Amino acid sequence: MTPTPRRSQRALRTAGLGAAALLALSACSSSGSDSPSAKPDSSASGRLSGTVTVFAAASLQESFTTLGKQFEQAHPGTKVTFSFGGSDSLAASITGGAPADVFASASPKTMKIVTDAGGASGTPVTFARNQLEIATLPGNPDKVGSLKDLTNKDLKVVLCDKEVPCGAAAQKALDASKLKLTPVSYEQDVKSALTKVELKEADAAVVYKTDVHAAGDKVEGVEFPESADAVNDYPITLLKGTQHAETAKAFIALVRSAEGQKVLTGAGFLKP
Repeated sequence: MTPTPRRSQRALRTAGLGAAALLALSACSSSGSDSPSAKPDSSASGRLSGTVTVFAAASLQESFTTLGKQFEQAHPGTKVTFSFGGSDSLAASITGGAPADVFASASPKTMKIVTDAGGASGTPVTFARNQLEIATLPGNPDKVGSLKDLTNKDLKVVLCDKEVPCGAAAQKALDASKLKLTPVSYEQDVKSALTKVELKEADAAVVYKTDVHAAGDKVEGVEFPESADAVNDYPITLLKGTQHAETAKAFIALVRSAEGQKVLTGAGFLKP
C-alpha cells in the first residue's frame, strides 16, 4: 500500500533526525579518539625541557656520555651535563650545596652520604654492578697473573683511595686474600688510577672491568677470582631541589631501560 503524504513526510523527518544524530555522535567519537593520541604526541616532543645536571661516578663516563647524547636527540630542547669524579667527592659536593639533579654513585655507601643528609628525592635504585680487574701495561710485560703478583716490591702499583668505591672494593679483595699491598699512590678516582698505567707511570692498577674495556689497547686486563667477592652495586637517585624534575626522571628512566642497559652492559657493566 502506498503511504499517505503526511506519513511520508513524518518518516523523512525521523530519518533525517536519526542521520543528524548519527553524524553528531560520529563527530564526538572522532574528536574523542583523536584528542588523546594527539596529546601524547605533542607532549612527547614538547613536555621535557631544560638542563639536567648529573653527578656520576668516574667509571660511568663513557656510558653516561653516550646515554646523554641519546637523551638529547630523543628530547629536543633538553640538555644533559655531567660532573664525573670519585663518588665520595661528588657526594660531599651535593651535601655541600652543589646544584645537581641526579646522582649516580659507584656504591651504596657513598649514596648513603646523600640520603642521610636528606638530599635524595625518593629511594635510590641499583641500575648496574661493576667488578674489579687488574690493568697492566700493554702486553703485560711483568707477567701479572694474580692479585698476589701485585705484592711484588719491584712493581709500581696504583690503587684508588680507600674512601673511593673502587679503592674500598680493592681493599676488600686484598683483605679476603690476606694480602698486603703498598701502592706507589692512592688516586681520588678510578680514571686517575688507570691514567697512571696508560702514561706508564705505574706498572699496574686495580680498576674496574669497564675502565679496562674503555681504555682499549692502552692497557691489558687481568682478571682475578677475588674480584667476585667485591662487586659494587651502582645506585641512582633524583635529588631534591631539581628545577627540571620530569626531565631528570626521564633520564633516570633511560638509564634503567632496556636501551640504557644495553649501553651499560656493552661497556662491561653487570646487570643489577
